[in-house]
Amino acid sequence: MTKRSGAGLLVRGEGLVVSRAGRVILDHVDVVAAPGVVTVVTGASGAGKSTLLWVLAGLIEPDAGTITPTDRFDRAAVVVQTYGLLPVLTAKENVELPLLMRGVPGDEARRRTDAALERAGLPDLNDRLAEELSGGQRQRVAVARALAMQADLLVADEPTAELDAETASLVVTALREEAAAGATVVLSTNDPDLAATFDHVYHLHSGAIDRDL
Repeated sequence: MTKRSGAGLLVRGEGLVVSRAGRVILDHVDVVAAPGVVTVVTGASGAGKSTLLWVLAGLIEPDAGTITPTDRFDRAAVVVQTYGLLPVLTAKENVELPLLMRGVPGDEARRRTDAALERAGLPDLNDRLAEELSGGQRQRVAVARALAMQADLLVADEPTAELDAETASLVVTALREEAAAGATVVLSTNDPDLAATFDHVYHLHSGAIDRDL
């Protein structure tokens, strides 16, 4: 784990609105995600959690409202619910490839890959093809890939959804460590017990912030 340099990435959204096919998904949402903090988004299925995370990561732009900084996508690592792994690559290759594509030297990419897989509890599955892994193992590879990026902003959509309690705790610890190193970490969860362990929680209800716990 590498300490982030600089002042960190403060992501601020004001009045965020996203609509699709005539349905309002985010309804004038105000949200702040700060460096050094794990920000949690909760809510029922369909409440708009994933959409809010993608707006924060810069994957989609809101229909209305403002969000800063504008370069957040270039500084982000993202964990999606569908994992986003290449099935014919090994766990290690899935983590290492994005680093190489961003110009990280080979030795450094391998070191960061091995360390991230270790932190995600997968040191013995490096050479297994992604298509041979269980859903929970694929989820952890996706988390390891994001950890290896050492990004200023790490956004994770339901990163513990398919994990048992012990493995989920390991992943949450890794995300907390990223925040402690200076990253801005945002995760979504349907687990109220997990959400209760964090200080900065937004609860979405029908696309609007119900309360800031």
